[in-house]
Amino acid sequence: MPLTFAEPGEATVVKKVGGKAETRQFLENLGFVEGSFVTVVSKIAGNLIVNVKGSRIAISRTMADKIVV
Repeated sequence: MPLTFAEPGEATVVKKVGGKAETRQFLENLGFVEGSFVTVVSKIAGNLIVNVKGSRIAISRTMADKIVV
């Protein structure tokens, strides 16, 4: 399921990062790599704040849709 379907407080594991090569590289640089743990902190108007590798990151809904957990 896409990361956007995860509820706040839910810990998930990244299974796949989709999109164009540039988008995948950008998300991998932020820490969204296969096997990493991601916890949704909050949802605001469809955008997400997530914990990944000890950092809080805000990502848009379109970016979160490319991350399969």
